[in-house]
Amino acid sequence: MTTQIKHHLTDALLMGYAAGTLPEGFSLVVATHVSLCDDCRARLAEYEALGGEVMMDAGEAELTDGSLEATLALIAGMPAAAPVRKAARTAGIFPAPLRDYVGGDKEAVRWRRVGGGVRQMVLKTDGASTVRLLHIPAGVAVPDHGHSGTELTLVLQGAFRDETARFGVGDIEVANDDLEHTPVAEPGEDCICLAATDAPLRFNGLLPRIAQRFVGI
Repeated sequence: MTTQIKHHLTDALLMGYAAGTLPEGFSLVVATHVSLCDDCRARLAEYEALGGEVMMDAGEAELTDGSLEATLALIAGMPAAAPVRKAARTAGIFPAPLRDYVGGDKEAVRWRRVGGGVRQMVLKTDGASTVRLLHIPAGVAVPDHGHSGTELTLVLQGAFRDETARFGVGDIEVANDDLEHTPVAEPGEDCICLAATDAPLRFNGLLPRIAQRFVGI
């Protein structure tokens, strides 16, 4: 699948995942993409190896009483990072990291209508980010919007286009507050995406802004 993937993760996202500093929702999207993409999986391995070398070269620090207990408590309170596994060939479209959250493939998704034929399922995470599956019928556009923070969108089925490029299966779009776009699912096959945000979207139309209060996008 690597030869088909044209849009990859940024170095900052891969480093954040390797360091365990990403919100859980972002970690899930990163792990799902990396399980599909040989290129990003190799880059992630390099960052993880680099992090190990840095730890090995770090000087010794004197510990105070209770340091071990405090560290274990911090670890216990951290969100679990979705493990990276290379996607096995299956009849489904969800890689293993996402299947673990959904409880199966797309037939296990509990879709909820959000308007215009678009459906979604919000996945349960730590609350520092919001992650959802989106089902966009072929030929349908998501309302024009901007971003108050970062949005990661990974294509799992079909494809969509916006003002920047075409995104097919395995491609990931990293959108920040400088991008306003109108994603449109390509004709022929419904588009299913995994999307994570750390702030609400900024819809330009009145009706999408009203609907936003109820669907939480």
